[in-house]
Amino acid sequence: MGGDAIARLRDICLSLPEASERAFGGHAAPSFRVRDKLFLMTSEDGRSMTFKAAPGVQEALVRAAPRRFFVPAYVGGKGWVGAWLDVGPDWQEIAELVEDSYRMIAPRRLSAQLDDQLPRRRGQPRGSASR
Repeated sequence: MGGDAIARLRDICLSLPEASERAFGGHAAPSFRVRDKLFLMTSEDGRSMTFKAAPGVQEALVRAAPRRFFVPAYVGGKGWVGAWLDVGPDWQEIAELVEDSYRMIAPRRLSAQLDDQLPRRRGQPRGSASR
């Protein structure tokens, strides 16, 4: 599961404007950045990911689905959320959470580029309802 999940995450993350992949610190696991700022990290074993979330999101996700989401060590106190990738993740939900994390880190101009891309990325014509 780990390799397939990481490949899917890589596709999601690298489709975002100016996103890049680079390991974090001395770890070998993929991490994703925009303008050299982290928006997603993966675990060494490929079983989980950690992402930045808006205030209250961590608590809501962990409370609603404790088998899928957790408070990660080190960055959990800063509102980051952990998600297990080996429990049948909802990839649409994961993509939305990754996009939200990216938006919290990315400059406004790149976030605006993402807004322009979203209908095409989700297979919808421009101007139709999204999310």
